[in-house]
Amino acid sequence: MVREMQRENRLMQYFRETRAELRKVVWPTREEAINLTGIVVITILVMSVFLGFFDYFFTIVFRFLIAPQ
Repeated sequence: MVREMQRENRLMQYFRETRAELRKVVWPTREEAINLTGIVVITILVMSVFLGFFDYFFTIVFRFLIAPQ
């Protein structure tokens, strides 16, 4: 019985502390969230093109090295 109360108290303490920490968070405004999302999407697109170029380049190089025509 005592263990159950301790476990429940720990669980309740966890939720109370989590709630308190979430109240301290400074959430971004809608405009900030949209701007940051745009930056992430653009970064992903640029990196995709960059990595795609190198993938294509190395595919051609290794194809030439493995089976020269």
